[in-house]
Amino acid sequence: MDAAAEIRELLKTPDVPELGPRARANVKPAAALTAHVRSVLGEGQFSEKATDLICGTVMLWHDHLDAAHNIAQAVENADGSYLHAIMHRREPDYGNAKYWFRQVGNHPCFALLAQKVAEKEGSSSLATRFVNNGEWDPFAFVDACEQHADKAGNHSGVQVLRDIQAIEIEVLLDHLLKA
Repeated sequence: MDAAAEIRELLKTPDVPELGPRARANVKPAAALTAHVRSVLGEGQFSEKATDLICGTVMLWHDHLDAAHNIAQAVENADGSYLHAIMHRREPDYGNAKYWFRQVGNHPCFALLAQKVAEKEGSSSLATRFVNNGEWDPFAFVDACEQHADKAGNHSGVQVLRDIQAIEIEVLLDHLLKA
């Protein structure tokens, strides 16, 4: 198995991340994840920033928001801002998430994210709010997460948002693994 495939395996958990900060059962400890990611990626295969962001993205998936935040805060580029924005949306600090999405600009992941969400969610009323004319709207997604924050995790709208967030994190990870 190549390094990218082995890193992607770390996102295969029984359930996708929550919209908020609640940690799920059966996620791996932060130290073990960090050691595993760095071991798999080895020396020199990726830049230090890319390795850090890959690690931060895996941390975010496994509900280690503080660790993901520390990494994202130290990387001053669109990828770091994107990870930072997702982390703040999960925190939840929606205004700060929007600030970081403004720093992101039109991220290279947005086109593929819009395509994958449209394919998976089709014409669900929620999904159509985030994909307009093939364009991803991260601000509309933040607003929807905020509107559903007080609903139970088994509410159908919450599950759609969690599934979309999972696609978003997977697309970001794939982007970082190709960098």
